[in-house]
Amino acid sequence: MYNLVTMDNNTQIITEAIPHVRSVSIGFFVSTGSRYETPDINGASHFIEHLMFKGTSRRTPRDIAEELDAVGGQLNAFTTKEYTCYYARVLDEHFDLAADLLGDMLFESKFAPGDIDRERNVILEEIKMYEDAPDELVHDIFASSIWQGHSLGQPIIGTVDVVNSLSRDRLYDYYKEHYNPSRMIVAVAGNIKHDLVMDRLRPIFEKRAGGESPRQINKPANQRQITCRNKDTEQVHLIVGAPGLKLGHEKIYIMQLITTILGGGLSSRLFQEIREKRGLVYSVYSYHSSYQDAGLFGMYAGLSKQNVDEVLGLIFKEVKDIQVNGVQEEELHRAKEQLKGNLYLGLENVNARMSRLGKSQMYLGRVVAPEEVIDKLNMVTTNDIQELAQEMLDPQGFSLASVGPWDDCGNLKKVIGGLL
Repeated sequence: MYNLVTMDNNTQIITEAIPHVRSVSIGFFVSTGSRYETPDINGASHFIEHLMFKGTSRRTPRDIAEELDAVGGQLNAFTTKEYTCYYARVLDEHFDLAADLLGDMLFESKFAPGDIDRERNVILEEIKMYEDAPDELVHDIFASSIWQGHSLGQPIIGTVDVVNSLSRDRLYDYYKEHYNPSRMIVAVAGNIKHDLVMDRLRPIFEKRAGGESPRQINKPANQRQITCRNKDTEQVHLIVGAPGLKLGHEKIYIMQLITTILGGGLSSRLFQEIREKRGLVYSVYSYHSSYQDAGLFGMYAGLSKQNVDEVLGLIFKEVKDIQVNGVQEEELHRAKEQLKGNLYLGLENVNARMSRLGKSQMYLGRVVAPEEVIDKLNMVTTNDIQELAQEMLDPQGFSLASVGPWDDCGNLKKVIGGLL
């Protein structure tokens, strides 16, 4: 059962009681991420996420690190393109401590100049680590290629030049603008009562001014791009794909099923055809990422450069097969059961349930019940799959991004031309 309260300052607090567990997960969702950054402050949201752990007026950085450790709890945070989340998981008896700690971090952090300089160095090392992970880097290159010039294509972590340029004043001004209570959602899931949650959270938020804070967003224009970064790696890491669907789109469950059928697991078409049957890759999969007004569909493979042409041909062949011949009822049934299983298994984790509450409320303005998801999945037909594949997954419109020692980057057109 879900309970939702919107406070006078427009902070939303949503809870789900799970009486059969002993733990509670609480997350503070802030509607800020790399999408809301201009190029000259790209990385500010992620930088501020780091600074929230560097001390408050009541706690030192060591206090923040030790307080939940001392009771067996967990404390963490992450930044995405459209929101930042700070969360903790504790035994139910320590919920008050977790709520107080998170509230203190978000509203009373010091932004001390010395801490900012030290954390700047940490983030620069994180950027270097990211550059040394081509299987992750290629996803950013793919997004920035399709959404070139739009903030959705910016890296969440920022760049070396911009991170070096961010002053204390610029970071604090960004914090004051975006860490507005009206842009916050608190989600709580676990062995807790809604009234007790409100008793603990109300004092944290009721003294904070909020009110309306409308935000203008511009939908990205999709571009077809082929972008290859030559890098001295053992493998070529590549993604091919196209624009996808936004969160809440009426066809989002059809797209999820297409993604599952193509590359969503060990039984998927790409895995079976490219890895199991031919042994051309170790890792191959498909994915679909959704945002407020846009989405991305991609198919990833990590492989030796001499196998690129063959693997690209096989990827396009599987896409075209779905467009021309559709999928079998048995294959669609298996994909539905896989997604249902993933959904229900995820609901056994209180962190996952908390995250689902916060994200659903932020993007859709309501919590979508698992039963509603299952009903919509069950309604998808083989004709739906074929029609959406024909509409959205035309290989002639695909973009490509790669990282690695691949000189023949422009051959995407050659591969597609030989296939069609």
